[in-house]
Amino acid sequence: RQKLFNRLQVILQHLKMSKHTDSTAEVLLEKRGGAGIITLNRPKALNALNLSMIQQIYPQIKTWEQDPETFLIIIKGTGGKAFCAGGDIRAITDAGKVGDRLAQDFFREEYILNNAIGTCKKPYVALIDGITMGGGVGLSVHGHFRVATEKTLFAMPETTIGLFPDVGGGYFLPRLSGKLGYYLALTGFRLKGRDVLKAGIATHFVESEKLPALESDLIALKSPSTENIADLLNSYHVKSKVDQEKEFVLDEHMEKINSLFSANTMEEIVKKLKQDGSPFAIKQLETINKMSPTSLKMTLRQLREGASMSLQDVLTMEYRLSQACMRGHDFYEGVRAVLIDKDQSPRWKPAALEEVSDEVVDDCFKPLGNNDLKL
Repeated sequence: RQKLFNRLQVILQHLKMSKHTDSTAEVLLEKRGGAGIITLNRPKALNALNLSMIQQIYPQIKTWEQDPETFLIIIKGTGGKAFCAGGDIRAITDAGKVGDRLAQDFFREEYILNNAIGTCKKPYVALIDGITMGGGVGLSVHGHFRVATEKTLFAMPETTIGLFPDVGGGYFLPRLSGKLGYYLALTGFRLKGRDVLKAGIATHFVESEKLPALESDLIALKSPSTENIADLLNSYHVKSKVDQEKEFVLDEHMEKINSLFSANTMEEIVKKLKQDGSPFAIKQLETINKMSPTSLKMTLRQLREGASMSLQDVLTMEYRLSQACMRGHDFYEGVRAVLIDKDQSPRWKPAALEEVSDEVVDDCFKPLGNNDLKL
């Protein structure tokens, strides 16, 4: 009877799989060789992550984790432009405005998925070819291996829309070298291609056109260990010559970034930038002046606290922040200005850093009681 039961499980699993391999499905889940493969399949939406995709990916990762025949998990995007450009912000905005549960459920389930990736017992390989921002970073950065290509475009641009660099940004950003993570978080600066590797966000760099071959080789590995997978990725990595000689785009500015972004408050960072007065500093000031002052203060504290927290504690903190944003003004205004009306002129409330009190920021970090994220 146990044998029959197991057989039925396999058949059901297969039926579920074939349903998901339908080309119109938003996410394709398939098993090939020893690899479980997750393909984000919303190319027109740049593979933006929505709740139904999260609800399919999470249980599948958990199933593969338990399966002795699955040795690694690969995640990739279709369409050639993006790995995943972020979370489905429009849907969350509409829900948040009318107090719909989606504004709670999306962040809750997304962060639970981010944690599953960060604690995954099977080697997890993210092929971050193309645009990888926000929610797409959450699907990749906490995994064992992140393979960037010359087409990778990384950013955490959340302060532009009155949000904060979530999906565990409070964990990985302050752990980048010097104050690089603070700089990326507060300015939304975009890193391209090999710079994503040099920043410490990707673990390997492989030319985009070599990814199908790399994927085939990963699938063909017989009961591989993490070391075998690392060796295979390294063998592709060392053969990739694109931009090999170029120095890191921020190299010449790292000394300034480390000193200017080491201040304890946003006001101090702004003051330091003004005092510095170099073209680089002035450019950063212009960028920061466009961001939501509330988001900037929230983000600086998120990173400072997250620097010494576990990923789980960071995600719990970020869930509180996400709900504070849903209750506030700037998120809806930022989405309106950037994504809906596209006038790029958000009217932030409060409009200046000095007007964002410590009490307001403290309030964003307060526990939510029974509604806290449980990991």
